[in-house]
Amino acid sequence: MQSKSCPISLLRVDTNVARISAFYVGLFLLLFLITHSLFIPLFLVGDFAIRLFGKKEFSPIYFLALFTKKQLKLSTKMVDAAPKRLAMLFGLVFVIAITFASLFHAVVVTYILSIVLFACIVLEVAFSYCLGCEIYHLYKKVFV
Repeated sequence: MQSKSCPISLLRVDTNVARISAFYVGLFLLLFLITHSLFIPLFLVGDFAIRLFGKKEFSPIYFLALFTKKQLKLSTKMVDAAPKRLAMLFGLVFVIAITFASLFHAVVVTYILSIVLFACIVLEVAFSYCLGCEIYHLYKKVFV
């Protein structure tokens, strides 16, 4: 199977760190669904924003992912950053929507959004299938 690549972005990211980060986001999402603490999605919004728009080195989840990768002695596997960044942007949008739904006590909407996001996380963590990345590649094929 030929690897998909981005002809525009020269930036690369470690897919193992991305998968571990997704795992931690999933854990925080489950903790939110158990505790209903609004702090958790707010924390996730901040963390996604740091990783997308700031220096990812300041992200607690990124730090945890690097630490976990080192402890598990996983190799580095670099992939194009653009699809992963789009997937992270989708994650940010979902977490913002979850935050607002929770804030306005829209319980059903909160659970639906959380389940969809959690399903995407499981695909990434368990099967290395990034739905946001697939959407990125489909967009590139159709519109570029």
